[in-house]
Amino acid sequence: MIRVKSTLAIVTTLVLMACAGSSDTSIDGTPVVEPTAAELRGLAKAAFGAKGAASAQSASPFGGYAKGCLAGGAQLAETGPTWQAMRLSRNRNWGHPELVDMVQKLSRKAAQQPKWNGLYVGDLSQPRGGPMLTGHRSHQIGLDADIWMLPATNLNLTPTQRENISSISTRRSKGAFTNNNWTRAHHEIVKAAAKDKRTARIFIFPGAKVQMCKDEKGDRSWLNKVRPWYGHHYHFHIRLKCPKGARGCVDQAAHPKGDGCADAQKWVTDILNPPPPKPRDPNAPPPKPRRELKLGDLPRSCSAVLASD
Repeated sequence: MIRVKSTLAIVTTLVLMACAGSSDTSIDGTPVVEPTAAELRGLAKAAFGAKGAASAQSASPFGGYAKGCLAGGAQLAETGPTWQAMRLSRNRNWGHPELVDMVQKLSRKAAQQPKWNGLYVGDLSQPRGGPMLTGHRSHQIGLDADIWMLPATNLNLTPTQRENISSISTRRSKGAFTNNNWTRAHHEIVKAAAKDKRTARIFIFPGAKVQMCKDEKGDRSWLNKVRPWYGHHYHFHIRLKCPKGARGCVDQAAHPKGDGCADAQKWVTDILNPPPPKPRDPNAPPPKPRRELKLGDLPRSCSAVLASD
């Protein structure tokens, strides 16, 4: 059994810091319930959330996007020529070096768009990946990144300003359509992210996918990577493929065939005209809450990631 080199008090402090700046609370308003000290004991998120720096190992993702960890993570600089990392108190500006490079490259593309000087970058991963203290189920192996929809016009925000500023929503009618905040620049930035060969998926709300399907007049192959998903209107989510040679990494499932536009339109149709709910058996037991991940649930390599200096 791994002895985690931290105290419960440190972990509890990190929980409070994370909750204060959680994307679920500060961006879309979804309440986050803080775990108690007893609940934290033995949980993987407590062990990984207490680590303030990457492991002294070669860069490698272990496991899957929602059940894994990251060895040898790289830190996205808090501020660069064309980006700023947001919510610095969470310490989630870490990822596999390929992710950090991809985000920096995308930020340079964004800076070429009208009224954009670059990107405001939301959560990547914790220093050693793993389950997060609050928020995301994924982002565990250093290959996921959230990009804010808010145009990055000011790249001189202070740490305090980055804690308090919020992104903007780009949806209306519960995600069936884009609103007036959505611009062609958003389209081009998502397109640039999708056309990067390292990208496996981009998650965004259904109305945005449908709008991009309508607006794209050139090569449409990149639309295949853009998938409608719940939420994702204050930010869009980039997911990279497992890097070459990463034997312990579980890759994203293969793309559905085609550009996915019909699938997105079906989502929109169901939002506007919801199908009747399925009848529920009154005698059926209530659904069990999702069990929190423990260290034993993660790949064995994650124990070495935690134990590394």
